[in-house]
Amino acid sequence: MASAFAMIMAGGFSEHLSVLTETRAEAAVPFGGKFRIIDFPLSNCVNSGIFNVAVLTQYKPRSLNDHIGIGKPWDLDRAQGGVRLLQPYQGGPYGDWQKGTADAVRRNLDFVIQQDEDHVLILAGDHIYLMDYQPMLREHVQSNADLTVAVRRVNPHETHRYGIVTLGADERIVGFQEKPRRSRGTLASMGIYIFRKDLLVETLHAHDFLDFGKDVVPAMIAQGKHVRAHAFPGYWADVGNVQAYWEANMSLLAEEPALNLYDPDWVIHTRSEDRAPAKLGANAQVGGSLISNGCWVEGTVERSILSSGVRVAEGAVIRDSVVLPDTIIEAGAVIDRSVVDKRVVIRAGARVGDGDDNTANNAMPEVLNTGLTMIGEQSTIPEGLIIGRNVVIHPDSTEKAFGKRKKIASGANIGVNLR
Repeated sequence: MASAFAMIMAGGFSEHLSVLTETRAEAAVPFGGKFRIIDFPLSNCVNSGIFNVAVLTQYKPRSLNDHIGIGKPWDLDRAQGGVRLLQPYQGGPYGDWQKGTADAVRRNLDFVIQQDEDHVLILAGDHIYLMDYQPMLREHVQSNADLTVAVRRVNPHETHRYGIVTLGADERIVGFQEKPRRSRGTLASMGIYIFRKDLLVETLHAHDFLDFGKDVVPAMIAQGKHVRAHAFPGYWADVGNVQAYWEANMSLLAEEPALNLYDPDWVIHTRSEDRAPAKLGANAQVGGSLISNGCWVEGTVERSILSSGVRVAEGAVIRDSVVLPDTIIEAGAVIDRSVVDKRVVIRAGARVGDGDDNTANNAMPEVLNTGLTMIGEQSTIPEGLIIGRNVVIHPDSTEKAFGKRKKIASGANIGVNLR
């Protein structure tokens, strides 16, 4: 069997994820009630028989480092191989901070060279999907490719978010456009690459490429290298903006979700917390939702995802929302079509995501314009306050941040951006 080790790009943030990446790296953002986004590429690796994994970090890595630890939940706490966190550092010929995915790998070429495997699997740390990498690796080796890129079809209206691939004969990639403003093609790179290790080292030594999608892949095609595509037919979501993140979470509530988290043959491993079972009060009403361990629900939850430790008081209502760990919703509060980060307190009678005014957010109108309201980590929403749609409440906003206001208009921003 062909051998490969994996490098997961987990050092970035997405401003399009709003408050969720003000306090953590994108790969560390919670997802689906009990997971973090990094759990998916890590679990895919071990389920594919790849037990030598490096995670490249940079932006606000503390929660990511704490979550991964020594890799025990993924059976990656090993003397040989296992998981290693490669942190940025000063010194050497490249300066201080990583400037892109290819630049991040270049700064760790000493690690790459030391590995015994012949191939390098490059993965994004911010995608939600279940994938066995072995078929792609076999195709890569059997075709004697220099580089294999995983691809799938995307919505024609979202091609500007991806690298768009043009295929020639025999699945060979003959064209590549990184995030084109307009494109007739809809075959997108998934940000999953397999390189011959010697060629990757040679390429990054010889050129000052910063990014794989923007620089390395187009250059290799132009040089006539054997770059081929591997089609992936399954569910895959790039959750790099708040709408995609909310939709990916909501898709888990379907009667037969496209992302099957209940497959015993493909378990998504995570660092589990010791929590009591979820508890529903005598008057609780819960429908079409995911309720995690440690939750205590006495109110109403409809079509929503509650992460561990969330408390919903009697008379409170949560609809079409994602609520992250240890948030408290007091009596009579209403949360509608919102994403609420960790350890938030919604005081009694407050209304979050209220009304029919869908005025876009004044700081990020291209991102927040569908009615989603975002509440940042460790904020407190005052009693009785009404918050409209497309509002951003930045992390650590105390009751003083709202002053004496009784209502926050749609599209507003409250608090200080911690990024």
